[in-house]
Amino acid sequence: MSGQKGAGVDLAERGAGFAEFWQERHIPTLTTVRPDGTPHVVPVGATLDLETGTALVITSGASRKARLIAAAGEEGLPVAICQVDGRRWSTLEGRAVVLDSPEAVAEAERRYASRYKPPRANPVRVVLEIRVTRVLGNV
Repeated sequence: MSGQKGAGVDLAERGAGFAEFWQERHIPTLTTVRPDGTPHVVPVGATLDLETGTALVITSGASRKARLIAAAGEEGLPVAICQVDGRRWSTLEGRAVVLDSPEAVAEAERRYASRYKPPRANPVRVVLEIRVTRVLGNV
């Protein structure tokens, strides 16, 4: 599904606890940076694909986060996605791009439904694909 070039990190080597943490129902936050340098932090639903080293977020193409990422072009925008559950936490850093093909959106919706619930209809939905380059945390 990847719309990005370049190697990420091997998420599968992080172990079963890491994989389970990113499958449990948590609401992560996504941090992007506005053109003026200030952070834009919003709650999102995210799924993690261990095999491709990518995190996927579905959102409206008109959302601020999607517009910030789209403006960065093919190189993507540096972002961080973080989730916390008590003392357990994990932050994934990487570069995000916007995918809008019907196939990419359908796959991301399927993954979202398996972690959360079926998403409501949104004809302007896009996918934020984050190629993970760094993992922080204690899971």
